[in-house]
Amino acid sequence: MQSMDRNTIIGFVLMGVLLFVYLFISSKNSQELQVKKQQYEDSVAKIELARKKTAPVITDIVNAVATIDSTATGWARAAAAAESFQDLENDVLAIRFTNKGAQPVQVKLKKYKRSDSSQVTLIHDGSDNISYAVNIGPNQTAQAGELFFQLKDIKKDPSGNQTISYEVTGNNGETIVHEYALKQGSYLVDYTIRLNGVNSLLTQQQLNLNWVVDAHQQEKDVKYERQQSQLVIMEDGEYDYFNLFSSDQEKFEKPVHWASIKQQFFNTTLIAKDKFDAAQVDWTSAGEDTTSLIVAAKASFQKKLTGDNTAVIPLQFYFGPNDYKILRNVGVDDMDKIVNLGQGFYAFVRPINQFVVMPVFDFIKKFIGSFGIVIALLTLFIRLITSPLVYSSYLSGAKMKALRPEIDALKAKHGDDQQTFGMEQMKLFREAGVNPLGGCIPALLQIPIFFALYSFFNANVALRGERFLWAEDLSTYDVIARLPFSIPLGFGDHISLFTLLAVITSFLISLYNMNMTPDQNNPMLKYMPYIFPVVMLFFFNRLPSALTWYYTVSNVITLVLQFIIQKYIINHDQIVAQLAQNRLKPKTKSKWQEKMEEVQNSQKRVQNMQKKGK
Repeated sequence: MQSMDRNTIIGFVLMGVLLFVYLFISSKNSQELQVKKQQYEDSVAKIELARKKTAPVITDIVNAVATIDSTATGWARAAAAAESFQDLENDVLAIRFTNKGAQPVQVKLKKYKRSDSSQVTLIHDGSDNISYAVNIGPNQTAQAGELFFQLKDIKKDPSGNQTISYEVTGNNGETIVHEYALKQGSYLVDYTIRLNGVNSLLTQQQLNLNWVVDAHQQEKDVKYERQQSQLVIMEDGEYDYFNLFSSDQEKFEKPVHWASIKQQFFNTTLIAKDKFDAAQVDWTSAGEDTTSLIVAAKASFQKKLTGDNTAVIPLQFYFGPNDYKILRNVGVDDMDKIVNLGQGFYAFVRPINQFVVMPVFDFIKKFIGSFGIVIALLTLFIRLITSPLVYSSYLSGAKMKALRPEIDALKAKHGDDQQTFGMEQMKLFREAGVNPLGGCIPALLQIPIFFALYSFFNANVALRGERFLWAEDLSTYDVIARLPFSIPLGFGDHISLFTLLAVITSFLISLYNMNMTPDQNNPMLKYMPYIFPVVMLFFFNRLPSALTWYYTVSNVITLVLQFIIQKYIINHDQIVAQLAQNRLKPKTKSKWQEKMEEVQNSQKRVQNMQKKGK
């Protein structure tokens, strides 16, 4: 059984293993991506082919549009009109609409800038497309996204809310209307499709909506942004997500409320107020591509329309930041889960972020202008409220250290007889009133806090563009030096000073613990504290500087707490006296202790029988 400091080391080792697993899962596998390079190129070709297939298949009427004059009507006019644009904007969005398909052709976020100071743009000059097939004649179909609508109306009310509507009329009087409503201060755009003549426009009243999204780079580190990108979907009331750093396809056979292409800090989401019946999403990752493309996705949604020959399909678009408060108040179920505050295996840390980390962070931010200082104060707060765990860990370690001579004596007495040694050691712990797991459990309890903060700093859009000390942007890595080459295993072509500070302080903690710990017989435990900082160096070098700054501050606080607790709070002589007093008290065995002794006695009997048999 190890001493307190050894238990602390075990806690750090476990934390390192979990961190390694977390980063490994959320990071790209470079060898796999290299193999899938060809797959990416093939998938891009497939998407381009699919887009060509969405072009209208209009026979004789449409083939003759070049010869039709401005008096053309019906579908001929819808195929022959000229493209025109209209701009709508509120205080957060600037949207350009085109009459071709009556849809957004460009969307800019007015309050957010890229690292090159240009506006964050979620739709780039028609990079995205929304469309559905309509019947324009016997055995003739066209894609609504390729038809030229007529501008019907633009309105603006006294509050600044705006609406724009487009209309196209078929040969037999059937009509399609696309209407958009943009409210002040909202990233949400209402999108309503009105069909008059459903029976002739749609086969068996089935709407097949296609949504094409090309997500482009918004952050400085395009590779890291690809790692953070996801398809997030709400199917049958259940939230799910899929990483987009490799090409794939997913089918959803239950009702779909909304689907989102989420980048590191922004997302484009399509919402169906009445839910789609089913959906399929295909996506192609850019992999190791050097272009600005993050992912190319194509989604198809099915909706069976019921009722009259007219239909209203109420939809919405969200073009905006992955801001927890905005998404929580947008009025759509569970859209706040787009923000990764803990997912999958690490979903258990999400409540820590929601109810502890975020409220404290926001409270401190009200009084402090510098986000770097806010992070430092948040770290101090968390370490202070967890300091009883640290004290408990060191107190348990001090008790174990006081028992070390007796444990060594038992080990020398029983030699290789591990069963007898274990039984006698448990008896010693019980008599002295010492819990052998007392030092390890507090260290393990701090691991959820670490991963909660990892998720929080990695997903906090408020950190974008915030400077602190030498870091130009706390949402991405800081750079103290550039390398003329790139180091694999996630290190990259730069050196982060905050990462170096985190590694150095971790190494100092390791040295301190080793000096306070008796000699270790296990070489792995002896050298692991030195290995962990090296592992950190590779995995932390590309992480957001907010995270590496937090880890640096946390390590400094740990060193201070260790020194104060061990130097001025824990009294070795008092602990020895307390252990001696504990031995005089009557002892009762817990059920766990009784079961442990039963197991040890059973193993001892088996061992003796084996010896006799030999």
